[in-house]
Amino acid sequence: MIGYRFTEYIPPEIEGADTFSELLKIFLELINITGGDVSETMNWMNNLDRQYNITNNEYGMGDFYNDLKNKGYIEENNQEGSFTITPKSEQSIRQRALEEIFGKLKKGQKGNHKTNFTGTQGEEMTSDRRPYQFGDALGQISMTDSIRNAQINHGIDNFSIYEDDLEVIEKEHRTQTSTVLMIDISHSMILYGEDRITPAKKVAMALAEMIKRKYRKDTLDIIVFGNDAWQIKIKDLPYLQVGPYHTNTVAGLELAMDLLRRRKTTNKQIFMITDGKPSCLKEAGGYYKNSFGLDRKIVNKCLTLASQCRRLRIPITTFMIASDPYLKEFIKEFTEANNGNAYYSGLQGLGDMIFEDYARNKKKRM
Repeated sequence: MIGYRFTEYIPPEIEGADTFSELLKIFLELINITGGDVSETMNWMNNLDRQYNITNNEYGMGDFYNDLKNKGYIEENNQEGSFTITPKSEQSIRQRALEEIFGKLKKGQKGNHKTNFTGTQGEEMTSDRRPYQFGDALGQISMTDSIRNAQINHGIDNFSIYEDDLEVIEKEHRTQTSTVLMIDISHSMILYGEDRITPAKKVAMALAEMIKRKYRKDTLDIIVFGNDAWQIKIKDLPYLQVGPYHTNTVAGLELAMDLLRRRKTTNKQIFMITDGKPSCLKEAGGYYKNSFGLDRKIVNKCLTLASQCRRLRIPITTFMIASDPYLKEFIKEFTEANNGNAYYSGLQGLGDMIFEDYARNKKKRM
């Protein structure tokens, strides 16, 4: 009897060039955590090598460092004598972030910006069929279904096909979306020994890479907010670090609204990743700060902006990576004022929810 025998799979040992690939994965992960600091990253790798023997006698850490230079992942700053990562490394970091997050998503939800509208003028074929109507494009007639209908209706002895036999394939409309991603860089993002900024950076880089590859007509602007808010470029994400800041959510929302106001697309949305309460406002005389609980003056300003976004048809989706009950209550009130969405997530599930929500929010408004 012929059959199959299944045994335990033992992966081959990594040698030579493959050693570089494995070490590169570690390097790209650490360079993201260290904010693009090559020296600190290499120190961490040397520590890991001493503890876990990630190199061997044939390929040492010095070989890896030379390969990083020769293959264009790092370059020397001639003025300072230090090394920095190159655009090639930045691209690799975004690619890894995309693969890491997309690997966790359900197959059916990858790359789909579906809408609730179908017809003959859409961009993507669906499984829906309907009878032919005058004016439908000939290219959308389903020949297989139409011929089957003709055989059923008129028989096969004297084959003939009429307009009533024709079926048309519906198409799905796709639409452009402008998104602003707000990232909280206040000091609380690294408090209590928990690194919350690195997962947020990964999500931003993966989202940017996904839009660049799959939704090229979409736009993505990235904002960071602490005491103030400012826009950053996608290439700057690996270097992003938290600072000794409070959380000026108001400044972030105002800048996001200003950026979206300039976009001509119908669909606009704001994604906000935060772990703390709004605790800062900028006023004429300086900064108004209050880190002790929720300040009604600051909260009211946030709710006012949330309502303004609602009137402008800009939904705000808040990804809350903290579990304080009183903060959840504020987010609930904020979400109701905007008629948006809120998710309370641990760091591990953050990317899954953002990508699923990005696809879900991409609706065509008529």
